[in-house]
Amino acid sequence: MSSIITITLNPCIDKSASIASLKPEKKLRCSKPKYEAGGGGINVSRAIRKLGGDSIPIFPAGSYTGTLLTDLLIQENIHPVIINIKEYTRENFMVVDEATNNQYRFCMPGPVLEESEWHACLKAIELIKDAEYIVASGSLPPGAPVDIFGRIAQISKSKGAKFILDTSGEPLKHALEQGVYLWKPNSGELSALSGTEELTTETAIQAAKKIIAEKKSEIIVVSLGAAGAILITENITQRFNTPLVKRRSTVGAGDSMVAGIVLSLLKNKSLPDAVLYGVMCGTAATMNPGTELCRLEDVEQLYNNAVHL
Repeated sequence: MSSIITITLNPCIDKSASIASLKPEKKLRCSKPKYEAGGGGINVSRAIRKLGGDSIPIFPAGSYTGTLLTDLLIQENIHPVIINIKEYTRENFMVVDEATNNQYRFCMPGPVLEESEWHACLKAIELIKDAEYIVASGSLPPGAPVDIFGRIAQISKSKGAKFILDTSGEPLKHALEQGVYLWKPNSGELSALSGTEELTTETAIQAAKKIIAEKKSEIIVVSLGAAGAILITENITQRFNTPLVKRRSTVGAGDSMVAGIVLSLLKNKSLPDAVLYGVMCGTAATMNPGTELCRLEDVEQLYNNAVHL
């Protein structure tokens, strides 16, 4: 049984392709499409697997698209817990314009979850024993209650597991009211929660310290994109820079970062070292096209270079 559970309430199939150039009113001939399992928590599980770890992803899935989603994960040697639902699992589409290298991402709405279906998701979390970390990432589909991450926070506490959260908006607020172990916002998400239009590095640290002082999160890791990340706890404030790399796609970089952090913590690495490793995972993800996430060999090279600086 894995010590890491990931939760994805709005999973998807990510289809990606490229075209010569983007033109209106024309038939655009695409390259052979690539199909990958997607959604926040699922991406965390996929990245954990690429890093040599194991996790149990839990998510709702329906119809033939849900079957395809499950098959894609099994092909990566990931064995999920599926909550069967009535509606189709959604599909997203990403296309790269080769003439400009611009990336276009078309995200479809998720299926409506019935009350019995989202209740079954919570029950599945409760039934898994020996979980040390529970990771929830991504948006909510229609039908899911806005406080569902707060309910998962309560379940985590009852199981003695540490809850790691990567979401925003009202669902985030409900979860923080229950208290989480680690929250990974970007600067925009932190400023939105703080009611501030834009945060500097110093005001971001102050905003995070306030949340921690209110016992809403023990740890906050603020993602700054290409500028790195800031680790903030009651006693630690540490900035991590990213190495200069050729960026091909930012899809899944945040989920790769979370994967690196949680897997490192499971291996009993120190918190700063875990965040450093996570930052290198997020950076490695940007080096790959589409939704490929991070590669272990890239992560290890970036991490080894960082620790020897």
